[in-house]
Amino acid sequence: MLSRARFRAIFIFSLLIFAGRFARAADTYRIVHTYPHDARAFTQGLLFVDGHLYESTGLYGRSSLRMVDLETGRVLQSVAVPSQYFAEGLAAWGSTLIQLTWQAHVAFVYDRFSFRLLKTLHFDGEGWGLTQDGRHLILSDGSATLKFLDPATLRVVREIQVADNGAPVTQLNELEYVRGEIYANIWHSDRIARISPETGRVLGWIDLTGLLPAGSVTDPEAVLNGIAYDAAHDRLFVTGKLWPELFEIKVVPQKAKAVPVAHAK
Repeated sequence: MLSRARFRAIFIFSLLIFAGRFARAADTYRIVHTYPHDARAFTQGLLFVDGHLYESTGLYGRSSLRMVDLETGRVLQSVAVPSQYFAEGLAAWGSTLIQLTWQAHVAFVYDRFSFRLLKTLHFDGEGWGLTQDGRHLILSDGSATLKFLDPATLRVVREIQVADNGAPVTQLNELEYVRGEIYANIWHSDRIARISPETGRVLGWIDLTGLLPAGSVTDPEAVLNGIAYDAAHDRLFVTGKLWPELFEIKVVPQKAKAVPVAHAK
């Protein structure tokens, strides 16, 4: 006859198997290609559209909008942002580019081809990251909230609260919409959160630890920040503030690990 303790251990183990209780492991990455990147660029927004790489760089007096040659890192076209503004996230909308500012409550709308400033729009709160899902712009402000905006007015249409297993995830920074999910850099972290645009639930994590070779940067603000997705060729690009390199990566899924069972006494 089985002892009560042994029966309890077998019963719990069976529940774990049939309930499928697994601890989620962060995905990792494989580098597909390494490209040069301007090490003076304080990258705040990155996107790839119609075969072109666009970048928003920050800092007062150094902010800019750029079109960059992917292969060489050479700036092909640029416009300086007035020195009183600290530029942030960047998104394409139709034939325009929309660039956020950090604390000025102003967004710049440019013609995507000429970089001519078409108009400015005002929004509430801080601007950090920006992307779009084909219907709305999606804005981060450093909190756990993502705001869905009307592209014509930047009026808030709805909001989601980002959480992982019920815990709020803050410091959401640069954003990219990838295959129906929102990818978000977590400021001062080597991790990217994959977020459900419907619920705000974190669907998984991508751990990019070790992506940039050790010693490549010394500035404490030279952190991972910049995600661009080439939907036409299913390519994912990442870089960071003041990074000398930009990387095309493939996400490598990690298998979940079974939750350990405490031994019965």
